[in-house]
Amino acid sequence: MIHELKLMAEQEATTAAGSATRPVLANVSRRGILGGAGALVLALSLRSPARADETQTKEQKEHKYGADGMPHGWRDDPKVFIAIAPDGTVTVTNHRSDMGQGVRTSVAFTVADELEAAWPKVKVVQAWGDETRFGNQDTDGSRSLRHFFQHFRHAGAAMRAMLIQAAATQWGVPAAEVTATNHTLTHAKSGRTLDYGAVAQAASALPVPTDVKLKDPKDFRYIGTGKVGLIDNVDITTGRAIYGADTKLDGMLYAAIARPPVYGGTVKSFDDSAAKKVAGVVKIFKIAATPIPSEFMPLGGVAVVAKNTWAALKAREALKITWDDGPNASYDTDVFRKELEAAARKPGKVVRTQGDVDAALAKANKKVVAEYFVPHLVQAPMEPPAAVARVKDGVCEAWACTQGPQAANDRLMKALNLPDDKVTVHVTLLGGGFGRKSKPDYVVEAALCSREVDGAPVKLAWTRDDDIHHGFYHTISAERIEAGLDDKGMPVAWLHRSCAPTIGSIFAPDPKHELPFELGMGLVNTPFAIPNMRMENPEAAAHVRIGWFRSVSNIPHAFAIQSFVSELAHEAGRDPKDYLLDLIGPARTIDPTSIGDVWNYGEDPSRYPIDTGRLRGVIEAAAKGAGWGREMPKGRGLGIAGHYSFVTYTAVAAEVEVDEKGQVKVQAIDIAVDCGPQVNPERIRSQMEGAVVMGMGLALTSEITFKQGRAQQNNFDGYEIIRIDAAPKVVRVHLVPTGSYDGPLGGVGEPGVPPVAPAIANAVFAATGRRIRQLPIRDQAAGA
Repeated sequence: MIHELKLMAEQEATTAAGSATRPVLANVSRRGILGGAGALVLALSLRSPARADETQTKEQKEHKYGADGMPHGWRDDPKVFIAIAPDGTVTVTNHRSDMGQGVRTSVAFTVADELEAAWPKVKVVQAWGDETRFGNQDTDGSRSLRHFFQHFRHAGAAMRAMLIQAAATQWGVPAAEVTATNHTLTHAKSGRTLDYGAVAQAASALPVPTDVKLKDPKDFRYIGTGKVGLIDNVDITTGRAIYGADTKLDGMLYAAIARPPVYGGTVKSFDDSAAKKVAGVVKIFKIAATPIPSEFMPLGGVAVVAKNTWAALKAREALKITWDDGPNASYDTDVFRKELEAAARKPGKVVRTQGDVDAALAKANKKVVAEYFVPHLVQAPMEPPAAVARVKDGVCEAWACTQGPQAANDRLMKALNLPDDKVTVHVTLLGGGFGRKSKPDYVVEAALCSREVDGAPVKLAWTRDDDIHHGFYHTISAERIEAGLDDKGMPVAWLHRSCAPTIGSIFAPDPKHELPFELGMGLVNTPFAIPNMRMENPEAAAHVRIGWFRSVSNIPHAFAIQSFVSELAHEAGRDPKDYLLDLIGPARTIDPTSIGDVWNYGEDPSRYPIDTGRLRGVIEAAAKGAGWGREMPKGRGLGIAGHYSFVTYTAVAAEVEVDEKGQVKVQAIDIAVDCGPQVNPERIRSQMEGAVVMGMGLALTSEITFKQGRAQQNNFDGYEIIRIDAAPKVVRVHLVPTGSYDGPLGGVGEPGVPPVAPAIANAVFAATGRRIRQLPIRDQAAGA
């Protein structure tokens, strides 16, 4: 099984230049990152968090990564570079991909704050794909700051100490008498000052300190203040920022590929005579199909390389291809849904058990059963997959909007039979990712095209139709929950069966059961105070490429569980918010491994236990923000849902209006988040607002269906994401801070999505009395 899945499973048990007066962003070469005579370059041996070595699983110790995603040997092999040039410019290398979450800014100001750098003198360069040098570069799992915040703090503090020592030596004074503030070194007794650049060369000769003093958070100027905007905001808003689709090289050609319409399909034969007549066509050739399981490699098909995109697309249209649709030719999601639901009604693989569920159900005062369904989804980022590759003289260089540059590097090595030192992957900005761009099949496609045209650089940009027809889809899921209630309407027994194809199916011959990291996304770690609980995972085959989608399996699990809680509250004649809090029980910490979760988002359970008090806190905050309990006019309702994911706690209170035709309008959303200490509050708010809009799309309109193995949606007319006119008039984000900056951080990018759909569905019931048990809602609120 390949690196990315192994890493997740183990963690289970081109320049965009700016003015001189503001921060800038650049993509640079390997040499360029160290360029500049006289510069202080800090190749810092960053230390892993305390106890990381002690808490690794057996699998983690056998792999090259530690519990925090750092490579073993990090202490001896420099990974993160921070440079100060003679003119005082501070260059921070960002090793994670930026797809709108602002990680470049957060990394830069974390370093700058501890370094006491003046923000206008800071710039960011983007690291190429090299995990040996930079550590884990997969931008997924909401873990960029979670895993690297403390490391970058230490980096900035170490450099500050080196500059202070260099200045003290030059002045012949004790280092304790020198201070560093806002890019200036000061000796108060003599009144002397120096700019950072003046001692950069001298500081570069000093050893990197291994024990540094971090700033007191009360002295932070950037961290936690929300006062720092995106470092590349001007470039983005003025169109100067470089995304994958913007890359241009001299002599560049353009490609389009006709891929098998059914997963696992192959080309039987093709006639390209008409396609060759299209002006501008350079070459047409067949790409070999990757056998199932496909992993991250291309699907195969027929490629067209031309002098412009229009010619490539028109020639692709003119191809006459006979396909062998392969083993998934009959895939029909309507039929498959019935198979999933039938499987969920029978016993499955037990993945968590406590007490005696069967006996408790038999003795219960009342039994409640409900089934829930979530369809396939596709990430549909604003910028579809795009890459440029040049393969010449045994060297491959690629430029791509990728979430996983090392993954792209590894697949290029495999596809081209090249050694690691002959492959370089440059990372551009990403116009959204949501998990799609962690799979680099499109980068490999571009490289294969370049190789076929004697090393000319080739740009391959997927169309929206390509993206929707040939993606890595979010799994389809059937969830069945049974509860036995006592005479007060509270559960004494809880049985949850979750049936869905697994992401593992793209790496191994259809495992049919979800992997521990999928089960640990809101299923086995359900934190309810119920004495008898059992979770089961019936078998489910995969018929399309299943991949990561923002929040992953938390989406179906949260939708089913939080919707069912609302149903139980109604059965008990209770307020849904109060009932949910009673189910969670009193504030306490739960060791996730004690309830069947061997993954816990890759984190040490002693540092990251499930804290029900924090979950209760966000539910209370969202309810308060929405004015929970107020009288609602006819046709309006409030719904609530809370969820724990990516070691962060979120809750959503939704206010909806349903008109006489059953059309649902979300009027307001209150979303509360507790991610621990808040490094970049402005980005947290933005992420939560984006999660609300994305979650609304999943709730109301978005789905992918298949007939005869083919996706039935072609573009945004079929795969409907939320339009601006459907956005709520009000989105209120409530930040619930806990913990200290020396303690563990939670994730932010993904946790906001899961509670949105169930909160909306519960609000629809409050407004109409109609239960929503399948997504998307569409016209279900209209009733019979």
